[in-house]
Amino acid sequence: MYVGTLSFDLLLGDVRSLKEKRSVIRPIIAELQRKYAVSVAEVGEQNLHRRALIGLAAVSGDAAHVTDVLDRCERLVAGRPEVELLSVRRRFHGEED
Repeated sequence: MYVGTLSFDLLLGDVRSLKEKRSVIRPIIAELQRKYAVSVAEVGEQNLHRRALIGLAAVSGDAAHVTDVLDRCERLVAGRPEVELLSVRRRFHGEED
């Protein structure tokens, strides 16, 4: 079993409230879940309206598949015009761990 995780540190555009923040973050989370069948949640910076920390996890029996899914998820988030991707932290756990 292989587990890959990503954490995205995002800067949101012209967002002035937590309600507006949710309207930006929720579609990103929903699209990641729908397209790639991964677990995704906002995991930090909940009280800051212009910042978001999103965590993502993927599990597979094939290491190459996990890597491919993580790469696709990272490209999807980086390509969203309404957010600026400040950093991405990637972790990979294999059978040796």
